Amino acid sequence: MRKKILNTLALWLIPPIGALLIRLIYFTNKKYFHLPQAIPTEPVVFAFWHGDLLLQPYLYYRFRAVPKANVLISEHFDGQIIAAVMRYFKLGTIHGSTRRGGAKVLIQALKSLAEGYDIGITPDGPKGPRHEMSDGVVIMAQKRHAKVIVYSCVPSSYWQLPSWDRFTVPKPFGRLDFYASEPIDLEGMEMEEAKALVKARLMEHAF
Repeated sequence: MRKKILNTLALWLIPPIGALLIRLIYFTNKKYFHLPQAIPTEPVVFAFWHGDLLLQPYLYYRFRAVPKANVLISEHFDGQIIAAVMRYFKLGTIHGSTRRGGAKVLIQALKSLAEGYDIGITPDGPKGPRHEMSDGVVIMAQKRHAKVIVYSCVPSSYWQLPSWDRFTVPKPFGRLDFYASEPIDLEGMEMEEAKALVKARLMEHAF
């Protein structure tokens, strides 16, 4: 009972505070965006490492004037917190993992793509190992003939939490470099080849 009360309080308090802190970090930094030459109008699979999740909504806004995306989020309690924060940025969520019991979440993601939603996914989430690819990105892209664009946010100074993903929190009053790759076409590629290609692009700005 006590745990349930604490969780309820956390779900009520943490998301608005978290959304406010994200906005403060963003607006107190200088921003530089490195975008692809052409932005697809059709739904896209956006991929970014789990530890680099914090500011990605702002990069997504550079692609879509009107947000229309669902982000794959863990079913665990921390996932509920993240989902609540995402709602402050007008982003939907799909709860589940493409690693364990992945069929259900993949079906939901494929349905979302068919309905015109972009999909955001952390290929090493929700529990790692860090910077190791799951199959989900490739399956979704190939099943729906969607391109993949990888995201990165590189801050000039930051804190890294002692979590499995070394979650990165940029410090205020610095510089943020946002990187988005050219659209990656995975059509006709074998699973391991496709995963290696996406991982290589993700690692270009990883730290």
